[in-house]
Amino acid sequence: MSVAEEFGAFLASEVPGFRERWDDISEWAARVDWQRTLNTGRWAAPAWPEEHGGRGLEPHEVVVVEEMLAAEGFPIIAGVLGINNVGPTLIAWGNEEQQSHLPAILSGDEMWCQGFSEPNAGSDLASLRTKAVRDGAHFVVNGQKIWTSNGTHATHMELLVRTDPQAAKHKGISALTVDLSTPGIDIRPIRQINGEEGFAEVFFTDVLVPVENLLGPENQGWRVTMTTLGHERSAIAALARRQHGDVVALVHDRLATTTAPSLRDELVRRYIETFVAANMGEQMLARVAEGEQPGAEQTVIKLLWSETGQRVDETRLALAGVNGVLGRDPDPVKQYLTGRALTIAGGTTQVLKNIMAERVLGLPKE
Repeated sequence: MSVAEEFGAFLASEVPGFRERWDDISEWAARVDWQRTLNTGRWAAPAWPEEHGGRGLEPHEVVVVEEMLAAEGFPIIAGVLGINNVGPTLIAWGNEEQQSHLPAILSGDEMWCQGFSEPNAGSDLASLRTKAVRDGAHFVVNGQKIWTSNGTHATHMELLVRTDPQAAKHKGISALTVDLSTPGIDIRPIRQINGEEGFAEVFFTDVLVPVENLLGPENQGWRVTMTTLGHERSAIAALARRQHGDVVALVHDRLATTTAPSLRDELVRRYIETFVAANMGEQMLARVAEGEQPGAEQTVIKLLWSETGQRVDETRLALAGVNGVLGRDPDPVKQYLTGRALTIAGGTTQVLKNIMAERVLGLPKE
């Protein structure tokens, strides 16, 4: 049985009951429930090795799963950061105790976030200043993180800290796994323009983190971080395919009934744009599956995915017309406002363009 056939049978069995339970499947609680539902069939993290609760699927097979989820209109699962980024990092670098968190990540019992960005170290991650001083059996952590995705829902964090302040920027950084219920941690929601509080700033004041929570070698956190970010970019390549699936559904739904020539043209342009990004992502994932390291196309795909995603949201809002502008049809407005973060998440557009100019085109910095 193919992946499409097996997953299709799972969806046919589980989707009706799930939709009966939830009127709005985009709600946080519904997304958690859907993740748990997927996990019952080992579909929550299909790319994870079977011994860790996944299915060991190849990247092109994961793309099939994402496309089928997009066709059903399902949002991204609640614990996406734990599934796509942190979990694979724990598999690659974690000790036995750290890997014991994997089942809870799959089930949604633990929600993980990434403590990376800081007020003066966002895209320039190597400039982070949150410090951890080793004191006996603990690291004492002091500092601040900001724009922490899912920070208000998270129970645990993959935290980057500076453990050797005398080392060069990319040296002296360590990664820690942190239980966010630890004393001294203050999580403050950041209300976004869409009215939600999905991001947070997190403050650490004399937080004691056990030494055994060190993820990877001490002062080698940059290597651990590259593992996490590599999985993040690979996940975005898969999401580009899902994005195209969303647009295909939109075109099927609206092209025949949309009479305005300008909007019909927009729909066609969105189809072409997402098709290009999706196919670049699929080709990259295929090379990764063959053991190759992704190159500059990672940056290009992320840039295309984020900017195209915003244009798709603008098209949805335009299709909603007056009802969308006045809030009578709230979904396009919510999607439009939420999509403003796409050109920041996973690397800002401005920084990505600089990277492409310097490392791909070979342009001078000045």
